[in-house]
Amino acid sequence: MSSNTWTAGALLSRSAPLSGSFWRIVEAQHHVSTMKLTDSLEEQAILEDLIEETKPLIPTDCAGLHFLLMTPFRYSRQNPWGSRFRRPNADAGVFYAAEHPETAIAETVFHRLRFFAESPETPWPKNAAEYTAFSVEVHSERALDLTAFAVGEVVGILDPADYSAGQALSERAREAGIELIKYPSVRDPDRGANLAVLTPAAFATREPTGRQTWRIYLDGNGARAICESPNTSLAFGRDAFDADPRMSGFAWER
Repeated sequence: MSSNTWTAGALLSRSAPLSGSFWRIVEAQHHVSTMKLTDSLEEQAILEDLIEETKPLIPTDCAGLHFLLMTPFRYSRQNPWGSRFRRPNADAGVFYAAEHPETAIAETVFHRLRFFAESPETPWPKNAAEYTAFSVEVHSERALDLTAFAVGEVVGILDPADYSAGQALSERAREAGIELIKYPSVRDPDRGANLAVLTPAAFATREPTGRQTWRIYLDGNGARAICESPNTSLAFGRDAFDADPRMSGFAWER
């Protein structure tokens, strides 16, 4: 798919229904970050209400959604960092997830290591960081499944570091009323599938469904990720993300 064919009509003609359960990773303290600042549940509730007043208004199409589902849409205009299918400070947000927790972990590990790539003087954390994986159900009659496209059609869209082609694609997709984009992960060594949710209307449930707890440990050897239930462990060596030019010259010894 070249940029010349990125018309709304061309994309709509290649769309199809898509349903399923997909996983997203968040830092575990998302639900207890204010607990250590207060002495009771009542005080915590008051603090949470005060913080809520400082946040952007909830978009009308996010009404009734759990905050973990609405967050990427609520803060898109305040987010100066672009992503594969979202330009910096875009009005419309994108909720990213993965078909399997392992793929979501690979994506999370990559972005954690990118922080250290850009901060070579920062020492490795002494302890493993805890993360929550949660699943969401999605359904749309208009989804674009890039995993079924020929490699040559998506090579630019899946560039490890240059997101311009993907951002242009998502804009045309929105014009066509496409709500989901399924695509191969470039971080997962097994090339599992990721999902970009372009609109809250594609959520089939208003709250997360399944949950898992993961711990990710980073050091000079790479990264290790462990989940106790189900019992799963993953390892990412120093060369796991060498395909991304932003990882060139990574300072592993700190």
